Amino acid sequence: MTIKIEDIKNKLEKATLALASVDENSKPHNIAVMYAKVYDGKIIITNNFMKKTIENIKINNLVSLVFWEGEEGWRIDGEAEYFDSGRWLDFVKKMKENQGLPARGAIVVNISNISKLCG
Repeated sequence: MTIKIEDIKNKLEKATLALASVDENSKPHNIAVMYAKVYDGKIIITNNFMKKTIENIKINNLVSLVFWEGEEGWRIDGEAEYFDSGRWLDFVKKMKENQGLPARGAIVVNISNISKLCG
């Protein structure tokens, strides 16, 4: 069964996600993301205080996200792009969750695969 992002959109947008990236030496780096949005089939994540994750995405754009709701979990793999100006920056600056936060940029994840982890 193929899982579409629309099928898990509401769960993803309520969850805290783990976002994994890798550096130039293939060393993994993982952070928690509180607010992600699904828009136009992509996952949009705000950069409020990220440094290493942004550096990694510029070197290797492959990322993986994991989140859980109860006993069900999902992994989303994709390619990330970072934007510190333009349409996607405007998008994250307008998110109510980012009020009072710097919203320095946006990570846009183009999804290549969604897997259910269990449940």
